[in-house]
Amino acid sequence: MSASTDSARSSGRPGVLPWLAVPALVFFVGFALIPLVGVLVLSFTTWDGIGAIHPSGLTSWRAVLSHPGLPHAVLVTFGVMAASWVVQTPLSILLGTFLAGRQRYRAVLSLVYFVPLLLSSAAIAVAYKALLDPNFGLGAGLGFEWLSKDWLGRPWLAFGVVVFVVSWQFIPFHSLIYQGGVQQIPQSLYEAAQLDGAGRVRQFFSITLPQLRYTVITSSTLMVVGSLTFFDLIFVLTEGGPGDATRVLALDMYKRGFQANLMGPASAIAVILVLVGLGLALLLRRLGGRDAGQSQLEGI
Repeated sequence: MSASTDSARSSGRPGVLPWLAVPALVFFVGFALIPLVGVLVLSFTTWDGIGAIHPSGLTSWRAVLSHPGLPHAVLVTFGVMAASWVVQTPLSILLGTFLAGRQRYRAVLSLVYFVPLLLSSAAIAVAYKALLDPNFGLGAGLGFEWLSKDWLGRPWLAFGVVVFVVSWQFIPFHSLIYQGGVQQIPQSLYEAAQLDGAGRVRQFFSITLPQLRYTVITSSTLMVVGSLTFFDLIFVLTEGGPGDATRVLALDMYKRGFQANLMGPASAIAVILVLVGLGLALLLRRLGGRDAGQSQLEGI
C-alpha cells in the first residue's frame, strides 16, 4: 500500500512542478515580454505621445541610425560601462573578501557599506551635485582649492564624476555577491595552503580568485547590463552635459521621447539597448565556459 502511494506521489510530482512556474511566467509575459513587443511595434510608427499613432515603416530607425549624435552616445555608454566595471570589480572583490571574514566588527561594516545601495539614485545625484558645487560645495566650505574645481562643467571631469558616483552606489551590491562566493570556498583549501607556507596574498591569487570565476561572470553580467539603464542619476547630476559629454543612450532615449515628443525614435533606441544588453549577456556567459551556472567548487 505504501509502495503504491509513493509511486503515485512520484508520478504526480512532475505534473505539479510546472504549475509552480506559472505565476513567474505570467509576471514575465505581462511586465517584460508584452511591453517589449509594444516598444518594438512602436519603433515602426510615428507618435508624439498624445495624438494618434501612425505607421511609418523604417522612418524612425533611419532617423536614429543616421543621427550624428548616435555614435557619440554609444561611445559614452560603453565608456561609462567599461570604466565603472574597471573600478567596481576589483574593489568589490576586495571588499567582499574582507567582509567574508569571521571578525565580529565586520558584520557592522557590512551594514555600513550597504547603505549607499539603499538610497535613491536621484537623491545621491542631488547630494553629490551640491557637494561638488565650486562656489558653495564641500571644497569651498573646507577651503580646499583642489576640491573647488568645476567638476560638472568640464567634459572629462564630469565623466569621471559619473563613473565615481555610479561605482560608489553599486559597489556594496557586488561586494555582497562576492562575499557570498568567498564564504562558499572550503576552508580546507586555505588550511592546506598555510601548511605549504602560502601567505594571504598568495592564497588570494591562487585560491580565492580562481574559485570566484563564475561569481565574477555573474557580477559582471549584472554590472554591464545594468549600466545600459543608467538614467536618473546622470539626468539629475549632469543632464547629459556639459554639452553631450555624459549623454548615454538611456538619456538620449528619454530626451527624444519625453522632451522632443518623438516616441518612434525613442522606441528604436530602447530596442537597441535591449539587443546590446542581450548580446553582452550572452557574450559574458560564453566567456564563462560551458556552464557558467555550475558550482564554483567543481574539480575540488
